[in-house]
This record gives sequence, C-alpha cells and structure tokens, in this order.
Amino acid sequence: MSIFNKPSTDRPMTRAESASGEATVSVIGAGMRIVGNVESNGVVKVEGTIEGAVRGARQVLLGKSGVILGDIHAADAVIGGKVVGSVVATERVELQATASVEGDVNTRSIVVFEGGQINGTVRMGDAAARAQGTPAIRLAADA
Repeated sequence: MSIFNKPSTDRPMTRAESASGEATVSVIGAGMRIVGNVESNGVVKVEGTIEGAVRGARQVLLGKSGVILGDIHAADAVIGGKVVGSVVATERVELQATASVEGDVNTRSIVVFEGGQINGTVRMGDAAARAQGTPAIRLAADA
C-alpha cells in the first residue's frame, strides 16, 4: 500500500483488502489480556490472552504463547497455543506441535502436527456442517 492509499501493484490484494480497501489485522501482543468477546472480519493474531470468544474472523493465528479461553469461529484457524473452548472453522484448522485444544473442533479440513493435542470431538465434512447448523454439500451421486 502506498502512502496515498493507492493499491500496490507488486502483490495481489487479499480478500480483506478487496472488500474494505485495507487489510484488517488485529494483534493481541504478548502480555496483553482481553476480557470479552473479539469480533473481526479480518485476521486476528493472538500472542497474549483472550478471555472470551473470537468470532467472524477470516483467520485466527494463535501463537505458541497465546491463550484463548472461549470459542473460536473463523474461516481458518492456525493454533500454536492453548484453546479452552470449541474451534469452528468453515475451511481449515491447523494445530501446530505446541497446540492444545480442550474442546470440540468442527471444520472442513484439519492438519495436526506431531505433538498437537485435542481433548474433544473432531467433526469434519458433512458432520461438521451439520454441527455448525449449515446445510451439508450433497454430491449428485447422493441425490
């Protein structure tokens, strides 16, 4: 982005930039604590602590020192820290080796690196869509 808010031509625009004209990135730094729900339509990067739900984010990035004591509702979630609550991602969940989730995970796709922990139920595909209250995608052969 240039100084006069003209889009830069050296990289493609992200979904958040094309929708709002600006990239939306919210950072909860190490040592920072938020008590209450966080709502965003962009990227939420957490290195501190959130005591509440994170909703509506395009992507949640939880660093290895980050803690979320509440549910996560996003399109994508990359978890490196601790979550005490459910993770609902419409597209993808990635649990890194330092991740710990104490709650259910509902997503279309999941990656768990060696060392990543889930203490809860994992629902994927049609089961995840039903759990989220959205209609499941049906193939023509199923009809």
